[in-house]
Amino acid sequence: MYETILYESVEGVAKITLNRPDKFNAFTERMHKEMLDVLKKVRKDPIVRCVVITGAGKAFNAGQDLAEVTEGYVDFGEFLRKRYNPLIMQLRQTPKPIIAAVNGVAAGAGMSLALACDLRLVSEKASFSNVFINIGLVPDSGGCYFLPRIVGIGKSLELALTGEKISADEAYRIGLVNKVFPAVNFETEVMEYASRLAALPTTGMGLIKRAMYQGLTMSLEETLEYEAISQEIAGNTVDHKEGVQAFFEKRTPVFTGK
Repeated sequence: MYETILYESVEGVAKITLNRPDKFNAFTERMHKEMLDVLKKVRKDPIVRCVVITGAGKAFNAGQDLAEVTEGYVDFGEFLRKRYNPLIMQLRQTPKPIIAAVNGVAAGAGMSLALACDLRLVSEKASFSNVFINIGLVPDSGGCYFLPRIVGIGKSLELALTGEKISADEAYRIGLVNKVFPAVNFETEVMEYASRLAALPTTGMGLIKRAMYQGLTMSLEETLEYEAISQEIAGNTVDHKEGVQAFFEKRTPVFTGK
């Protein structure tokens, strides 16, 4: 069905693999369309409770395939508005945890893609490069939004202004990524982590995701009210009732995502 990505769903975990290994999984118009399509599907699929995005071969994603933008005039603003911006917004609006499983190089828009995900689990062989400056461009695809919120303005400016490539260990040191795993069992570790998330209360996680992101741009008073509204919704879920009952019965809760 798809030409540039692979998709599979196993026990509540949807795995999306960017599949242009010969081009380091660089973005094309086709890939954007397919990513949007599959993300819309997993958002609506009640069976899917966690999403993993990774890359085939040695790279996660090397950013835009420049072969598409080197001939003739390019309206870069419209290019972003039509291709990248809808993808980033779809990631943000999906009420399920999204993991970037960074198996190798994440450069340019590929780095921004990883930043737009909720969690970043990376192989020891992974690296990150904010390479826009190397061709005279500005970080896009949310790069100017997510990076300073994750690692702070000082480090963000350094990475954006220099285009410096950083290793998985350095990315972990500065708080850019959540976990670093050995390359030999990276996929297994990622899927085990994702499976643990998929077994948690899905509605609650969606509410947490939305409230935390909203809180980035709201006052304390507004955030407190948003938390109250979110808690009212969470408190009426089946999973909340199951969690409380399991607590009193001293057993492990079995959440259904409802």
